Amino acid sequence: MTAVLLDGKAVAEAIKAELALEVIELKKRGITPGLGTLLVGDDPGSHAYVAGKHRDCAEVGVHSVRVDLPANAKEADLRAAIRDLNEAKDVTGYILQLPLPFGFATNELLELIDPDKDADGLHPINLGRLVLAGSEELTSPLPCTPAGILELLNRYEINFRGAEVAIIGRGVTVGRPLGLLLNKRGVDATVTSLHSGSENIASSVRRADIVIAALGVAHFVKPEWIKPGAVVLDVGITRVDKDGETSLVGDVDPAVVEVAGYLSPNPGGVGPMTRAMLVHNVVKAANR
Repeated sequence: MTAVLLDGKAVAEAIKAELALEVIELKKRGITPGLGTLLVGDDPGSHAYVAGKHRDCAEVGVHSVRVDLPANAKEADLRAAIRDLNEAKDVTGYILQLPLPFGFATNELLELIDPDKDADGLHPINLGRLVLAGSEELTSPLPCTPAGILELLNRYEINFRGAEVAIIGRGVTVGRPLGLLLNKRGVDATVTSLHSGSENIASSVRRADIVIAALGVAHFVKPEWIKPGAVVLDVGITRVDKDGETSLVGDVDPAVVEVAGYLSPNPGGVGPMTRAMLVHNVVKAANR
């Protein structure tokens, strides 16, 4: 058996094409969606991610505003930039790029974002709406990576109802909100949340129909853990230095491709979906 690869890049391109048509219709009504990015410091990964978001916006026809602050910026500078983006008429959604440099009160700063402009879906009010959601459709922005995972699986017609899902990792950007989305009425998966305090992770993973690894530990998930034919999504990523060269590797051992039925690799799987769903949140905010 060799797994069918879930092509997040191709699905993301399809989503962006759909969004481009929606943007054209919005502009006919005099509405131009706008993305803002607020970045502090000089982390190469963060700069690459933000640059990619602005390229996505250009492809879709979304206006974008980039605010970069130096690593030695004061918290007062960051708070002022957040206020400006909250008030900016040409920004319908924006992100505070994480992680922030050491010393900033990240959660306090996230709470300053206008919840209606929260393109990342990480404001406490929007996460609270996700907690409270029953079977009704959520209109508030969803966290981009969890939303991207569900959209990717939906486009491949992979059924969640009654499925056993193992989520490895309990971070606020993926693990915790993803569990809420999968438990939501209408999705109806049975979720096991696994983390550093879990005992015998391997046995829990072996029961799962769908495995989502968002831990950030290189090649943590082994092929012998995977039920034959299971769906596996590799979300976590680690920079590995070897022989003077740096490479990016996922949480899933490459040999899993020989056991799984479907595999979303990393890089190239969920990452492009995360970016596409961020643009989706900005366009939907403009529509609202």
